[in-house]
Amino acid sequence: MITSKQRAYLRGLANGIPTIMQIGKGGIGENLIKTVSDALEARELIKLGVLENSMETPREVADALSEATDAEVVGVIGRKIILYRESVNHKKIEL
Repeated sequence: MITSKQRAYLRGLANGIPTIMQIGKGGIGENLIKTVSDALEARELIKLGVLENSMETPREVADALSEATDAEVVGVIGRKIILYRESVNHKKIEL
């Protein structure tokens, strides 16, 4: 569990990173969960976009992905989701 100060720090770091994936009408499948988990291991902090044609709201997508990948939801801003999970092998962010 991250504190509100850590969450604010991570939100600030996320401003400078691009959106690496978009979630559309296909929803959340096993392939997406595996890809997000791999991206979290490599980068620790990722930003995802939820398209308008998605069947779920960005908050629902964020909660489902965080539960499936054991990550923390840093924030949901509009249709963007920011996720964080501490990397085992590629530690880059010091909280």
